[in-house]
Amino acid sequence: MSKYLVIVESPAKARTISAILGKDYDVTSSMGHIADLPAKQLGVDVDKDFAPKYRTIAGKEKIVKQLREKAKNKEIVYLATDPDREGEAISWHIREKLTAENKNFKRVSFHEITEEAIKDAFSRGTDIDSNKVNAQTARRVLDRLVGYFLSPLLWKKVVRGLSAGRVQSVALKFIVEREREIEKFVPKTTYSVEATFKHGQDEFEAGLEKYHGKKGVFDDESAAADCIGKIKQGPFTIVSLIKKESRRKGPPPFTTSLLQQDAFNKLKFSSQKTMMVAQRLYEGVDIQGASVGLITYMRTDSFQIAPKAKAEARAYIETNIGREFIPDKDHVHKEKKGAQLAHEAIRPTSVSRTPSEVRQYLNDDEAALYQLIWKRFLASCMKEATFENTKVLIAGPHAEFGASGTRLVFEGFLKVLGRDEEANALPAMKASDPVTLEGIESLGHTTKPPPRFNDASLVKLLEEKGIGRPSTYAPTIYTLVKRNYARKEKGGFIPTELGIKVNDLLVEHFKNIVDDDFTARMESNLDLVEDGKVEWHKLLADFFPAFRAQVEKAGSLITKDVEKSDKVCPKCGAPMVIKWSRRGKFLSCSTFPACRYAESITSGVACPGCKAGQLIQRRNKRGQLFYGCSKYPACTYTSRTLEAEAQDNIENPKP
Repeated sequence: MSKYLVIVESPAKARTISAILGKDYDVTSSMGHIADLPAKQLGVDVDKDFAPKYRTIAGKEKIVKQLREKAKNKEIVYLATDPDREGEAISWHIREKLTAENKNFKRVSFHEITEEAIKDAFSRGTDIDSNKVNAQTARRVLDRLVGYFLSPLLWKKVVRGLSAGRVQSVALKFIVEREREIEKFVPKTTYSVEATFKHGQDEFEAGLEKYHGKKGVFDDESAAADCIGKIKQGPFTIVSLIKKESRRKGPPPFTTSLLQQDAFNKLKFSSQKTMMVAQRLYEGVDIQGASVGLITYMRTDSFQIAPKAKAEARAYIETNIGREFIPDKDHVHKEKKGAQLAHEAIRPTSVSRTPSEVRQYLNDDEAALYQLIWKRFLASCMKEATFENTKVLIAGPHAEFGASGTRLVFEGFLKVLGRDEEANALPAMKASDPVTLEGIESLGHTTKPPPRFNDASLVKLLEEKGIGRPSTYAPTIYTLVKRNYARKEKGGFIPTELGIKVNDLLVEHFKNIVDDDFTARMESNLDLVEDGKVEWHKLLADFFPAFRAQVEKAGSLITKDVEKSDKVCPKCGAPMVIKWSRRGKFLSCSTFPACRYAESITSGVACPGCKAGQLIQRRNKRGQLFYGCSKYPACTYTSRTLEAEAQDNIENPKP
């Protein structure tokens, strides 16, 4: 019989740790959180220091019972949940549920699931960090207060079942504001002059920088054409050639935010997918019959790297790449304010476990993400890349052209990461050399609206603004889509009508809740709670009275809009009105509930499947939009777009 009980969050993590610790340790899983605030009540006593009323999560009673049975007669119960606030809170809840069965608990914390890290953690078990638990409790209570008091107002104004969140509301505001910037954008076209010059046998491109002493950009095409006509006869001479050496330091190792950004940009992974795949790599994958953790903990905002990992990376570089690629001293990357420096960056648990060696044990997504992490970590430990930059100025009639070129002198970290840009070294030239004009043309440049936020750019903005923490980015984005506040199209987020309506209501009545500075300050205050510098009850006491007053004021002002339609109810003849559901707008009889007739708002495009119904925009369980026939279930036709169907109706009209 085992002497010790070890409790982690997931079965995969349990399998990996069990293989390391051996038969004296019974390693089991809590399957995540076992306790939380009640689902259908406030669950917070606002008159008694905001005391949370935690309950066993529905469906977890059996797991709690099993944990209690396992805890009996064990010498020590080790709480080995993740090394962050949420993990600390899970451990605290487990201890609270199991104290009747066992009094001897130890908290163990580690950032990688390797034999050395696990055994070291278990050799120095500690107590639960009450400050971390308090910070997580404060966050949970704060989010519950905001959601519980704001949601009924959304029900009153829009539709029942909606909800508002502290962090997600700010993210939604960013998406809505960006969409309005795009709608208001007015494009402007300017014209540049680009030339091809020949020096000896070599050709190179140059752009007009000055014409008659002014910037070589024109507001209309005719002015650019006039310039070309006056200068193209030449002659042209190199009047200046400047060479400078530059060094580019390798990128820092991944934090959660940077991993999500890079995985989106290079692998097209959503934030949620990135974290799911990273979780599997962290908890352990089966390699030759053993479960092996391949990366360190993936929720972190720190660039810190363990000295041993740095030493291993330097040894690998010297042996496999070359001694000349080892930097003279370790690179230092500026940490963001409030970073958890006790954590490490995301890195492979062993750099000698190369992507090619483990590829056969991973699926495609796991292999791609592991390679991204492995290369990034190794590159962060390598010498800078060195470039020779050349700037050439070419004089012609009343004109000055400029050309820039870059030559890679030393690859440095690019030996691993590769180069994103094309090589563009200029031919060997010197000042006073003549050059020949081979071709010249004007090019129009039309300004583009700002791009819609995608997973990468939204996560980047949230981090820059100090909104949310590594564990919140992915669920925040997922929630916006799940609640139909935003949809994804070609990778970008577009606010739905429902999302815009919710955002505008919150902006009008709760400016501080959706204010990014206010939300960032609240995150900083939660950090102070974790550091033991702020008492968590006081944090909530400072926030709640003013917030409740806002809610009461808004409640007296908010009324539900009634949007009339031009249709009448086919059942009773009363006017139809437009109402909202969580899936969008629909038509309802104005006499509801006396008459309960309702119908979807159709697109006006006939269904190609049956030609009898019209296509209606719908949303599947994963939050993706599609169009289905209004005659469903008699007609089950579906499509992702209206364009082809509209064209089909033009070319093949209904008889």
